[in-house]
Amino acid sequence: MKLKKYFFKKVKSTNNTALRLVKSGKSNGAILSETQSCGRGQRGNKWISKKGNLFMTLFFEINNKLTLKKLTQLNLSIIKRIIFKITKTYVNIKLPNDILINKKKICGILQEIVFKNNRKFIIIGIGINIVNSPNLINYPTTCINNYSKKNYNKIKLFNQIKLNFEKEIKHFKK
Repeated sequence: MKLKKYFFKKVKSTNNTALRLVKSGKSNGAILSETQSCGRGQRGNKWISKKGNLFMTLFFEINNKLTLKKLTQLNLSIIKRIIFKITKTYVNIKLPNDILINKKKICGILQEIVFKNNRKFIIIGIGINIVNSPNLINYPTTCINNYSKKNYNKIKLFNQIKLNFEKEIKHFKK
């Protein structure tokens, strides 16, 4: 399945935008925004959205029987594999939704489930530090360009993630 691309200059949150699109009847998509003013993280935390980094959300219909645990495993493994391909550095997962390199956060994923007309949709917000990372007290962070041989940009990474999810979408339908 091909995911429809949606590009925005600025949004409050790419996940909020996906929620709005699902409620308006859209069945799938991949959202990319240059900036987001109110990015969301796990447990109501704010996602710090630094310029040049990736703020994207994917949304599509899934099987009603898929558990949150299975969805989390699928999402984290796809993104982990992509980051490893780019950085050629050991990447590990810190549950429930962080991806780390050298014990430093490089990516956060925020999953949400929404129902529309008895159909179940997953909304997968993905924030990846590409060119810089926030300075957080008690939580070290890093970015892709610290490990990549060439500087990466968000459009290229967005397209890679979108393509990988399109290839793996069958696992969300089982």
